[in-house]
Amino acid sequence: MKGFANVVAVELKLGLRDPMSAFFALAFPLIMLWVKLRGGNKPLPGGVPAVDATVPMLAAFVIGLAALVVLPATLAQYRERRVLKRLRATPAAPAMLFGAQWIAHMLLAVAGTALIVLVGAAGYGLAAPASLAGVLLAWLLGALSLGAIGLLLGALAPSGRAATVIGLGLFFPMVFLSGAVIPRETMSGSMRAIGDLTPMAPVVRAIRDGWAGAPPSAATLGIMVAIAVAAGGGALKAYRW
Repeated sequence: MKGFANVVAVELKLGLRDPMSAFFALAFPLIMLWVKLRGGNKPLPGGVPAVDATVPMLAAFVIGLAALVVLPATLAQYRERRVLKRLRATPAAPAMLFGAQWIAHMLLAVAGTALIVLVGAAGYGLAAPASLAGVLLAWLLGALSLGAIGLLLGALAPSGRAATVIGLGLFFPMVFLSGAVIPRETMSGSMRAIGDLTPMAPVVRAIRDGWAGAPPSAATLGIMVAIAVAAGGGALKAYRW
């Protein structure tokens, strides 16, 4: 257990020292918050203040950025640089490595989420979540489901550059269609229907529901669990040292 914690600590330090990873996890979400709210905290259709919708949306954005862009690129770079080949001579197993990578990158996402919540509360009057337990559960399941997809991408991508390109190719259409950037209240019906097919859509819905105090949808939570199990199992099966 101590060895696993040491691996997580090392990976977290490496992530913080990498300017690109630190920027995407910590600074970019704050830029997005400013862009979304620079016109003021006007209510969305339905009466929800813009900041109370934007911060939960960007929480899903942060998870997706860490899970789908930074995490798979790190794993693929390790394989490309033969770091994984050297790790094969150690007691490290794929599940242990995946777990350490997931925890380290999700800790970056936790920091990014905490920053947008603090800035939203201090600068824009963000209301406290009506159901903190619901928000935390939704955040964790979102991290598990999107993180599992990221691990699968990292297991399959032939190089760090390819993993970055594939991750960005999935991430940007997904955030715009799922409601992580554009509020679902302002989307057309066809756009919402397409966005509902993306793995990020249940994450956005669940976090926003928890923030608003709505009871969690069993179907939404179940979809995230199913994605985590299927993609995580696929990653372990496809893993190459």
